[in-house]
Amino acid sequence: MDSSLYVLVVVGAMAAGFVQGLSGFGFGMVAMSFWAWTVDPKLAAALAVFGALTGQLLAAFTVRRGFAAAHLLPFIAGGLLGIPLGVLLLPHLDPLIFKAFIGGLLAIWCPVMLFAARLPRITVGGKAADGVVGAIGGVMGGIGGFTGVIPTLWCTLRGFDRDVQRAVIQNFNLSMLMVTMASYVLTGVVTRDMLPLFAMIVPAMLVPTLLGTRVYVGISDVTFRRVVLGLLTLSGFALLASSVPRLLA
Repeated sequence: MDSSLYVLVVVGAMAAGFVQGLSGFGFGMVAMSFWAWTVDPKLAAALAVFGALTGQLLAAFTVRRGFAAAHLLPFIAGGLLGIPLGVLLLPHLDPLIFKAFIGGLLAIWCPVMLFAARLPRITVGGKAADGVVGAIGGVMGGIGGFTGVIPTLWCTLRGFDRDVQRAVIQNFNLSMLMVTMASYVLTGVVTRDMLPLFAMIVPAMLVPTLLGTRVYVGISDVTFRRVVLGLLTLSGFALLASSVPRLLA
């Protein structure tokens, strides 16, 4: 592998590790904004899932916000149904179209939520709606480690406070990423050639992830909401920047 690939993977892992430590999600989105330009889509997906899983394991031991079982279980039930579909779609999906669609959604909707004086609260649908959102997260996780994007947006609209949202997203992501990574290994998405890059991701993201968790502890609910929506907005624009020009070409 070219040495520039190693540098790109390390830089992406460092930036994504900090964001995940701070927000509890987002490793795949941030990492893909670095890797989507030159890294093969299947390799990028495997690296994103591995890095996100590593970050969630670190966060599980450093930022403990309970289990929130009543809120969490519908998301996990839906996610477990969605992951196999995402893994099946991965070899057949056009990654540029997928990234442009997700990027457009985030780039339009998140700024509206960020600058709204008062966010709308979604109270309808109950646990069934939470399960559907979890299934969407599972599909996106199987495609490329984006498990937390839609569930995070949904939890914000549900009006969960900072610690409940963190508990739901952190534990949902950890569960989904473990299943996704196992699926990647069993279906041959992960190969031996990827192992040196996996080995570089762990030390690269270790300190940034821990630094992000320290920053999280000191911020308020309002600041946390702004950080989450701001990160989702930036991720959306990054995905658009990496996909739209190539689609137009």
